[in-house]
Amino acid sequence: MLVPTIDLEAAEKDVSVLAPLDAACRDHGFFLLRNHGMDEAIEQMWSAASHFFTQPSEIKRKVLRTESTPLGYYDRELTKRKRDLKEVFDYMQSRVDGSDRNQWPVDQPEFCDAMNRFFTEASSVAERTLSLVYRALAGDGISGLSMPEGEPRTSTVRLNYYPVADPLSDEEQSEVAELGDMALHHHTDPGVLTLLLQDMTGGLQTLSRSDGWIDVTPEEGTIVVNLGDSLQVWSNDNYRAAVHRVVPMASLKNGSGGRFSTPYFYNPKSNAVLEPLSELSGDAPLYRSFTWREYIKGRVDDNYTDLGEEDIQIEQYRV
Repeated sequence: MLVPTIDLEAAEKDVSVLAPLDAACRDHGFFLLRNHGMDEAIEQMWSAASHFFTQPSEIKRKVLRTESTPLGYYDRELTKRKRDLKEVFDYMQSRVDGSDRNQWPVDQPEFCDAMNRFFTEASSVAERTLSLVYRALAGDGISGLSMPEGEPRTSTVRLNYYPVADPLSDEEQSEVAELGDMALHHHTDPGVLTLLLQDMTGGLQTLSRSDGWIDVTPEEGTIVVNLGDSLQVWSNDNYRAAVHRVVPMASLKNGSGGRFSTPYFYNPKSNAVLEPLSELSGDAPLYRSFTWREYIKGRVDDNYTDLGEEDIQIEQYRV
């Protein structure tokens, strides 16, 4: 299968089953994960996310995300300088020391509880999944591989809702960038890897080196995993950051009224350096060193306004 399904518990016990994962990571960067142990947390998250997005716009916009407050609700994000047909809610791991930057909906404690539980469990699964990816990448040489880690404190979760119709009024549409031809335009994720929950609607596609655009078909009980830019750099292009997109909901044959998805973005540590691992690159590193802080800033600056050029990409750091 072009997008294989990996049993997490079985693969942790027997790494010989990782050949399909290795092949997928070299071709397009996607695989599915089952037997992950997150079923209850996922069900709770879906219920809370669905309720949030069905609320009127004026309620959701009480926690509107801005350039100075980057967490919360947003309905006019740009990808590749084009507006996506989607609504989102972004949050991070909650903190109890007074430095929590999240904007939680007022009088909805069940929403906050569901999202924090989901974040905690996704962080654990992401760590386990990254270990599998390294084992598939390094094979018998795993003991000699210096393996950079992800960090929950820099990671984020995004609730996505892809409606059929534009969520903005006619007046609002006239003040922002026009919609593009995709619900979400093609891109890669900047971090290490992404755990994606998608409903059964479909619409997610990835760019295969061998087969062009292919569907990442929903499968009950699984988590979709895709690799990010940071891992592509660390692997010196042995593994590929997944290029992916979401087609417009109106184009789907099932007549869906919309699509829900929730990615957990597993990111590097805040002070991480992105550069090829010497064990994989030898004397031929394909990228110069750069920092995670530098890179993520360049990737998010144009989410709000068309800056007249494409957002920063790892290609710009090639040797």
